Amino acid sequence: MPRFAANLSMLYGEHGFLQRFAAAAADGFEGVEYLFPYAWAAPELSQRLRDAGLTQVLFNAPPGDWEAGERGLACLPGREAEFRAGMLQALDYAAQLGCAQIHVMAGIAPAGAAPAQLADCYRANLHWAARQAAPAGVQLLIEPLNARDFPGYFLTHQAQAHALVQELGLANLKVQMDLYHCQITEGDVAMKIRRYLPTGRVAHLQIAGVPARHEPDEGELDYRYLFAVLDDVAAQCGWRGWVGCEYRPRAATSAGLAWRRALSPAAPAERMP
Repeated sequence: MPRFAANLSMLYGEHGFLQRFAAAAADGFEGVEYLFPYAWAAPELSQRLRDAGLTQVLFNAPPGDWEAGERGLACLPGREAEFRAGMLQALDYAAQLGCAQIHVMAGIAPAGAAPAQLADCYRANLHWAARQAAPAGVQLLIEPLNARDFPGYFLTHQAQAHALVQELGLANLKVQMDLYHCQITEGDVAMKIRRYLPTGRVAHLQIAGVPARHEPDEGELDYRYLFAVLDDVAAQCGWRGWVGCEYRPRAATSAGLAWRRALSPAAPAERMP
């Protein structure tokens, strides 16, 4: 069964943010992730992690003006200085929180912008950021997002993300594979797990039910089968990443966690020839 991390931006909304750490630990989670830590002082978050015995698995670099609809800066020409300042802030938080992974959001493509110019900016920013993160032992992640929830987002497909990681050839640049986004955009999720995990380029997975983004026991994805596939592939290739629970609970978070036992695979999924 995968190692699950609670996404505190979505789970435990019935508690104040700082109280969500203890709530997640009480429900048996050993790791947490969330969108952004920057509204809280790093020492306060670090104390919450220690008190709850939790690992900080992942958070996002500053995305620009989130409230205005910005979803990252990495592909936006003319915003390089802001991107770099945000990355240095994220790396400072990562050091204080003991976090080994930072998600770098690509951004929304501006209307009329030349795709080649955006791609060049994206590559250059990722290259610079990975060089800054390497001495601290931090991996940077890029995540394809679906166009229904994130219209205009620059990075949308698994193949696009993997091609970029291969092209740049940076040891600490990996892919964050969200099965919710993957299903909406591309489908064929089980085969993508089988194809991409053995490459070593997938550092982190995330899950949610499709299409409503509730618990994974609801919707069109059969997570019991997918968890069996994941266990099978991980056993073959040695994958040891976390699986982030990035969904919107139907009601109180704790009451909806029965899926962790109900979806536990009883036997390995059938292997493809």
